[in-house]
Amino acid sequence: MILRPFGLDPARAQVGWVARGISSTFVSTRVTVVGIGADGWAGLTASAQELVAGAAVVLGGDRHLAMLPDVADQIRETWPSPLRDGLPALLDRFEGHAVVALASGDPLVSGVATTLVDVLGKDAVTVVPALSSVALARARMRWSAESTEVVTLVGRDPHLVARSLAPGLRLLVLSSDGATPGEVAALLTAAGYGASPMTMLADLGSDAESRVDGLAATWHDETAPALNVIAVELASSGARPLGFVAGLPEDVFEHDGQITKRDVRASALARLAPVPGQLLWDVGAGAGSVGIEWLRAHPTCRAIAIESRDDRAARIVTNASTLGVPALQVVTGRAPEALADLERPHAVFVGGGATEPGLVDACWDALLPGGRLVIHGVTLETEALLAYRYARFGGELTRLHIEHAAPIGTFTGWTPARAIMQWAVTKADE
Repeated sequence: MILRPFGLDPARAQVGWVARGISSTFVSTRVTVVGIGADGWAGLTASAQELVAGAAVVLGGDRHLAMLPDVADQIRETWPSPLRDGLPALLDRFEGHAVVALASGDPLVSGVATTLVDVLGKDAVTVVPALSSVALARARMRWSAESTEVVTLVGRDPHLVARSLAPGLRLLVLSSDGATPGEVAALLTAAGYGASPMTMLADLGSDAESRVDGLAATWHDETAPALNVIAVELASSGARPLGFVAGLPEDVFEHDGQITKRDVRASALARLAPVPGQLLWDVGAGAGSVGIEWLRAHPTCRAIAIESRDDRAARIVTNASTLGVPALQVVTGRAPEALADLERPHAVFVGGGATEPGLVDACWDALLPGGRLVIHGVTLETEALLAYRYARFGGELTRLHIEHAAPIGTFTGWTPARAIMQWAVTKADE
């Protein structure tokens, strides 16, 4: 018997399932995901209680399952670990049964419903939400949705907060555990936002709900309750604001001089055109500045920095964390050999070393249809290579001359930087 997600054509379902790296065995079980708050069973609506009580199988974490009253002959199972890899086998066991899964609050806010939809397809999953922790936190703070940015750290690196730092911005941070408030306070303080008011809201909606107010710089180190949300109103002064468009100053990166300068970097990123969900290769990454700014463009952007020197690769990791994009993948190795087993990119930047035999061909061949390639060169040899490629593939060939004002004795004059030849091209759709 072939098992498949409900509502999907078998051929399309197999492609989608394999592409997600799960399995080619399909699950046909339908799942209703019911959101449950910290107030437990009593907080569910009558219809939600009926759904849960009438299910043959209930899935959830230990905490959620402990909230339920006893139901005769009902099967209750905790989630497998790792969750995504274990779901197909778990759900296959309950094919044909009415399955309910429990999740905190709104199951589509950093919740298990997102994973279930991704794995099974949206037609196999029904979602019955409760009030989310985000809605409850905004209500406690009297903050409107349009004035608040939400950052989730559930199962993620706390340095993600750094991407959203801007004077006067309101943040709601979904904590991973009780240690998160202290980690966030330390990050804010290190970034110059120590004067920011911070509120920890724990066990929202339950009888044990609690609140602690303070400043990031003086936040206590005690472990908070595991279920908490952090509300931060970022200080309007005292910190150096970093823009959300390309062209961050060089001095916000640790580097040894091997860095794409801000004006040239802004030009390159304008042509690389970061798109949500797409992948960039930053080849010969140096300080990682291009890949980092690509990731800062949108939370779902992805990037791989390829760097041959170990010390520079370590520096890239530090820069990525400091600037709020710790998900930057760093590959230490020499291109083109280091590119062989990487996921095909939507965009490629080569900031130097384009004359390395086979490098440009490897990048071009790997680039997905519709992808963008940008290469910089400063030597005559690289210029000749780029001129040849431009004649063959077209695109845009640009010469960038940047001059900065600098003292000339008691006067001020222009000091030119080395000219950059930039070739930018889009690969035709296949």
